[in-house]
Amino acid sequence: MATSTTASQTELKQARVPISWRDQCSSLLIPLNVCRRDKLYLPWECETQRHAYEECQYKDYMRRMKALSKQKHSEAEDEE
Repeated sequence: MATSTTASQTELKQARVPISWRDQCSSLLIPLNVCRRDKLYLPWECETQRHAYEECQYKDYMRRMKALSKQKHSEAEDEE
């Protein structure tokens, strides 16, 4: 069931990812957190992983907002 951007529940549990962070971009979060721990959370390290994770989060947000907008538009048409 895990897609290219979603890690399996066992992977997430092994990586100790909190439940609130288990979303569509979870497979990008695991290597990012590993890099952060290895590099002692230095802000200039792990930039590529952080950028990929943030880009995934943004695209997921935009996808959800488009779906919500489409749903609201169809509900408005049904009321008319």
